[in-house]
Amino acid sequence: MPENNSLIFSLENGVATLRLNRPEVFNSVNKPLALAFQQHLRDCQTNAEVRAVLITGTGRAFCAGQDLAEITGPDSPEVAEIVEKHYNPIILLIRELDKPVVAAVNGVAAGAGANIALACDIVVAKESASFIQAFSKIGLIPDSGGTYFLPRLIGMQRASALMMTGDKVSAAEAVQMGMIYKAFADETFDQDVITLVRKLAAMPTKGLAYTKQLLNSSFGNDVAQQLRAEGDYQLRAGNTTDYREGVAAFLEKRQPTFTGQ
Repeated sequence: MPENNSLIFSLENGVATLRLNRPEVFNSVNKPLALAFQQHLRDCQTNAEVRAVLITGTGRAFCAGQDLAEITGPDSPEVAEIVEKHYNPIILLIRELDKPVVAAVNGVAAGAGANIALACDIVVAKESASFIQAFSKIGLIPDSGGTYFLPRLIGMQRASALMMTGDKVSAAEAVQMGMIYKAFADETFDQDVITLVRKLAAMPTKGLAYTKQLLNSSFGNDVAQQLRAEGDYQLRAGNTTDYREGVAAFLEKRQPTFTGQ
């Protein structure tokens, strides 16, 4: 696709990095950024060289949500239209991507920016970062999957309070309440993130994709349905090249070399 400076894409050592790059507006999302985001996620799905995906931001913010300048002009689209065409596809692409997706929250994540992060498989943040469900401050409701993911992560009571008050949550608080996986020291953040995503990229990513699909289905299944689904996916996993390599490496007392097949 044509280069779009609002999102910088790179691919190295199996890790595809999608870096939101509108630092002058705290990486707030406009139409060009949203469409570039969607297309790069689709490309990551089909590119066999991509084994893990990293989403992060440039500058002091991860993402401040919607660029309000785009929706306040006389010919601006309705907010609901932007949600449907810009944000919902991003959330679905993240959840459907057959590769682990890590959000590295390098600064404030507000509104849709926070909920894009929470849709990812693993969320890590700088200790100085924060999360804000900012919608209530301007009379809107949480979108981009916020009302789906946040209560499942931290419970209904906390999710309701954060969404209604718009209170800021520090990275340390987010870890404590189960909203995110880890908070890294600002000084070591970049290296800690690279270590994590390279570890994921070197793992049996076919099995990780099956795990992700099972987690997706667990939100709608009862126990018996989920047990049957686990059986189906375990059969698939047991037929992968990576499974055979993992067992052989264990028996031969060596490090495995996984290919994602």
